[in-house]
Amino acid sequence: MITVVGTGTGAPVDADALAGAELVVGGRRHLDAVRLPERAERVVLGPLAPALDTVGKYVAEERPVVVLASGDPGFFGIVRALAERFGAERLDVRPGVSSVAAAFARAGLPWDDAVVVSAHGRDPRTAVHLCRAHPKVAVLTGPGAGPAELGAALARHAPGRLLVVASALGDPERERVERVTPAEAAARDWGPAVSVVLCLDPSRALGPVRTVAGGDAGRPAGWALEEAAFTHRDSMITKFEVRALALARLGPRPGDLVWDVGAGSGSVAVECARLGAAVTAVEKTPDGVERIRANAAAHGVDVRVVHGTAPDALSALDGPDGADAPDAVFVGGGGRELPTVVAACARRARRTVVVALAALDRVPAAREALTDAGFTCDGVLLQASRLAPLPGDVTRLAATNPVFLLWGVRPPGRTEGVTQ
Repeated sequence: MITVVGTGTGAPVDADALAGAELVVGGRRHLDAVRLPERAERVVLGPLAPALDTVGKYVAEERPVVVLASGDPGFFGIVRALAERFGAERLDVRPGVSSVAAAFARAGLPWDDAVVVSAHGRDPRTAVHLCRAHPKVAVLTGPGAGPAELGAALARHAPGRLLVVASALGDPERERVERVTPAEAAARDWGPAVSVVLCLDPSRALGPVRTVAGGDAGRPAGWALEEAAFTHRDSMITKFEVRALALARLGPRPGDLVWDVGAGSGSVAVECARLGAAVTAVEKTPDGVERIRANAAAHGVDVRVVHGTAPDALSALDGPDGADAPDAVFVGGGGRELPTVVAACARRARRTVVVALAALDRVPAAREALTDAGFTCDGVLLQASRLAPLPGDVTRLAATNPVFLLWGVRPPGRTEGVTQ
C-alpha cells in the first residue's frame, strides 16, 4: 500500500500515517518537517521517474510506502502519476488543503467559479490567455512561469488585473500574501517560495452563485447569436450562418488567443470570448472600436481592442517572446489589402486562419496567401435563405448575400512559419 499524505499548507502530518513506513518519499522540506520511522529509507523527490522506480521495488515486495506531497496531492499532484503506475486501488490518499484553496481563503474569496491552471513545466501562454479571458484565475507557478513573467504579459494586455501572490503558504514564519498590479509583479524577483498566483478582475471577483463549479461552467448555452444581439452599423456584421461555420473552424477554447482582424462590430471576437478564449480585435474606425467595446461589455466578456489598420497594426500585437502569437485568426472585410493582411496573419497563426469575403475576385489571392504560408486550405460559398413573413400569414424565403469562407490549417508539427 502507498499512503499519500498532503501537507505543507499548515496542517501537521499525522504520525500514524508514517508509522510502519519502510520508504518515505517527498520534497526535502516535507521530509525535514516530520519525524521519520527509524529504519525507513528516505528518498528526496527530484526527477520523478527514479523515485517511482524505487517505490515500485517496495510495492513489489509489499512493503509499506509513504509519499509526502504539498496540499491536496490529487489536485495537479503526484496522485495521477502514482495511480497510472501502480493502480488507484493501491493508494490511500489523505489530502491536505490545496494551495489554491488556501490562497483564496487568504484573499477572502470563494473559488467555486475560478479557473485553475498549472504553469509548472508547461507553456505559460495558456495561463496568460486564461488570465486575460476570465475574471478569476489561480495559476500554479513554476520556473519561468512565476509572478514576474505573468505580470509582464498581463501588463501589456490586461493592466487592470489584480495579482494576489501567495508565498510559503502554511509556513507561520515565511508565509506572505501580497496584492500587486501586473507591472509591479513584473518588476520584482519573487524567489522560489511562491505557491500560487491569483489573477482577478476586481470588478468581477465575486461572480454569481454557481451550482456547477469551475470557470467553464459559465460557458454559453448557445452561439452563432442573432445579429440583433450586437450593436452594428447598417447591417455591417458577420451573419450568424457565416459566424457559425467560422467559429467551428476557429475552434476557440479556454487558453487560446484569437485575433479578429477587421473586426467591425466585433461579433466574432465576442463569440470567441464567450467560448473562453482570450481575444484581440483590430478595427480601423474609431466608431467601430467603441462599438466592439460596447458589444463586449454587453455580453460580459473581455476583448482587447486595438485601433489600427491591418497589416501595419499587427506589429503592435507581437510580443517579445512569441507568447502573443495567436492560435487562430479571423479576417473580415475584403479590401485591396486583403491578401497582404491574410499573409501577415498566416505568418503569425499557430493553428488556423479563417477568412470571410464577399468579392469573388479576391478569393484566389487569399487562398494563395494561405497556401504560401504552408497551410492546407479549404473553403465554401455560403448562401442562406431565411424565413420571412408576408401579408396574409404566409412565409417566403429571403436570400442573404453570398459569402466565401476560406480556412487554412497549419499541418500538425509544422510551426516553422510562425513569427516568433
